[in-house]
Amino acid sequence: MLKQIPSILSPELLKILMEMGHGDEIVIGDGNFPAASMNDRVIRLDGHGIEAILEALLQLFPLDTYAPNAFLMEKVAGDTVETPIWAAYEKIARAGDPGFVGFEQIERFAFYERSKKAYAIIATGETSLYANIILKKGVVV
Repeated sequence: MLKQIPSILSPELLKILMEMGHGDEIVIGDGNFPAASMNDRVIRLDGHGIEAILEALLQLFPLDTYAPNAFLMEKVAGDTVETPIWAAYEKIARAGDPGFVGFEQIERFAFYERSKKAYAIIATGETSLYANIILKKGVVV
């Protein structure tokens, strides 16, 4: 055990976060996200929602301050599903990192392609739709 590291962050995830460099991206995928077919580095946090993971992650993970640093999967045109989780993400990110400037939206298939190039994907048990996030790592100052 270590002090001040949120227990939701597994040793495997901590290792991945430490390996990542400036500009590397990590995906936090909802329960429907095809993580295993997108990337060879998949960290499973089944049973956990993205809000709790995001809050814990931002305690250790600096966001890039030189480029857009947070992205959401855009809803498919015509889809009427509500996305209240996005407001929760916004609140968590604003409180969690001063470098957060807001979420940009990425079209669904472009989000998948970007996920293939990400350093890793965190697979979660999140049940909200369109709950996927990409975060770009910054530097520790």
